[in-house]
Amino acid sequence: MANALIVAGPTCSGKSALALGLAELLGGTVINADAMQCYRELQIITARPTPDEEARVPHRLYGVRPAADPGHAAWWRGAALEAMEAAREAGRPPILCGGTGLYFWSLVHGIAPIPEVPEAARAEARDKLAALGPHALHQALAEADPATAATLRPSDSQRLARAWEVWRATGRGLAAWQAEPATPAPWRFTVLLLDPPREALRAAIAGRFAAMLAQGALAEAQALVALGLDTALPAMRAHGMPELAAHLRGEITLAEAERRAVLATGQYTKRQATWFRHRHLTEESRVHVIHARIAGLTQFSESEIEQIISFIRHSG
Repeated sequence: MANALIVAGPTCSGKSALALGLAELLGGTVINADAMQCYRELQIITARPTPDEEARVPHRLYGVRPAADPGHAAWWRGAALEAMEAAREAGRPPILCGGTGLYFWSLVHGIAPIPEVPEAARAEARDKLAALGPHALHQALAEADPATAATLRPSDSQRLARAWEVWRATGRGLAAWQAEPATPAPWRFTVLLLDPPREALRAAIAGRFAAMLAQGALAEAQALVALGLDTALPAMRAHGMPELAAHLRGEITLAEAERRAVLATGQYTKRQATWFRHRHLTEESRVHVIHARIAGLTQFSESEIEQIISFIRHSG
């Protein structure tokens, strides 16, 4: 069974820089495990690796989906396993980097074997959501698939649309599929879990958003808004997008958009940290966790880096 490295933690904890540095030291391939960095149109707002960074080591699953096509854990898991196997065959250890805990959980422990949904069913779900609104769609789902509807909030547009498309495409409810046994990934994992102090994280979030604005985040948001996409799509809810969209509509100043975006991102990082603390990835003997209260590769000493690399190479 081959080894893979997971670099996980809250937004702005330094994951990407650490993964890049470790990939250079280990000769690895960095594989995206962030639900927002998969969207093509969101280079700046999601702090995706720059072209220069991508040129230093192979990067996979960054900017691979259009914003109109929402990603989900089942798609990501399949794509990640393919990228991991390709990296292994190339002699490069896979390094999965991101803050989407559900993606890591599905990778390690498996996910319900839901068949791929045809575009016709997905289009029907989008159209029904647009025509009825989420609350009416929830009522329709409750009649067709009460078990799944009972697990979803009436306001959760994307999950409702996903549940509807699965029911229409397969004739079975999402809850029924999720009850099926899942197959764990045939890999051993070393998890480098970043958990920097809250004060450092808050400062990093504010600094990052200011840098994004300087790099052209507002123009990027404007281009995405111009596509006329459903505002409930995941890409439209990326950190900073709702606030910048509100500014572009003339509802708030740019300074207020920045303030709200930084606050919302900070609140999200608290939920991320709680998830990683309580949804243990360590329930299996093939998963080893290194906890690190740091904020990036530059804060490791040379001896600490060597210890991490040694642990990764000899884990499992």
